[in-house]
Amino acid sequence: MMHQPQPVATPAITQADVRRLAAELVDVMDALLKVVEQETELVRAGKIADGMALDVRKTELSRHYVGIVSTLKANRDYLKSTSPDLLATLHRHHDVFRAMLQMNLTVLATAHAVSEGIVRGVNAEMQRRNIPQTYTANGQRAAPSPRHFTPLAVSRSL
Repeated sequence: MMHQPQPVATPAITQADVRRLAAELVDVMDALLKVVEQETELVRAGKIADGMALDVRKTELSRHYVGIVSTLKANRDYLKSTSPDLLATLHRHHDVFRAMLQMNLTVLATAHAVSEGIVRGVNAEMQRRNIPQTYTANGQRAAPSPRHFTPLAVSRSL
């Protein structure tokens, strides 16, 4: 019985592809960071609508980023064996990228919490003003009836 030589598995990606994808990934992360930084500054300045206008570009860049990362992850073993320095550089760049995104998320979470606090405060003040101030026979403040609560309507469009 003669053994047939096993075909050598060729990588799904070439060294030129790796270099191109790495450069593309760095460019996408840089572009995404610029959009995120711009969004952060707009939100900090209270220009929420202007910040929301960047969502389309941010989504487009995010999809591109995920596509490149998925391709690189699928070829991780090849990258480790052929381009360990490039892989280390990409990891370092990604760590900076992640830290910058975390700052953006913190700003957005803060803006959300402040907005929610303002809406809750306005609602509480409206309810306080709309509820009749009555007392029971023994001089205690009467609990308001649910029919006295006025719903607060908020428009989510800016």
